[in-house]
Amino acid sequence: MDLGVISIRYARALYKSAVQTGCDEDVYNDMVTLANAYMDVPQLRHTIDNPMLQKEKKESLLKAACGTKPAELTMRFLKLVLQEGRETVMQLIAQSYITLYRKQKNIIHGRLITATAVSTATEHKVRQMVEQRTDGKVEFLTETNPDIIGGFILEYDTYRMDASVKSQLQGILKQLK
Repeated sequence: MDLGVISIRYARALYKSAVQTGCDEDVYNDMVTLANAYMDVPQLRHTIDNPMLQKEKKESLLKAACGTKPAELTMRFLKLVLQEGRETVMQLIAQSYITLYRKQKNIIHGRLITATAVSTATEHKVRQMVEQRTDGKVEFLTETNPDIIGGFILEYDTYRMDASVKSQLQGILKQLK
């Protein structure tokens, strides 16, 4: 069976249970933390996928990757995933849950990249602008990347606005060629 289908089925079941028990936001936070752990520590995936590692150790690793105090439902879900031998798709399940939660709660994930740090007031204004355009709540990340020289790059949903000095210089160079 396709791993994407499996992960979506597990994520839907987890979301349905989380909504019924009223802990969908807590489980969402756990899944975000888990997905970030998979991204920040690539060895986590190889360790969880290792068939020689005992399930108890895998469970403790996944629990630690979910943060300091994961929700009870998250812990029961991790046990179920390990019991069914589906730990190899846990990263996909976490990502699928995040996507499903954001879709159901009308949350748009946005990112603002600047050459230098921006003030909280500027970040708030950009967040409000995006919320007005999308009629939804925005989860916003701000990053600093000195490589863009100046200006900003704003990304949300499928929209990308690149007003960086680097891209403008590249455009001028392209025209000169």
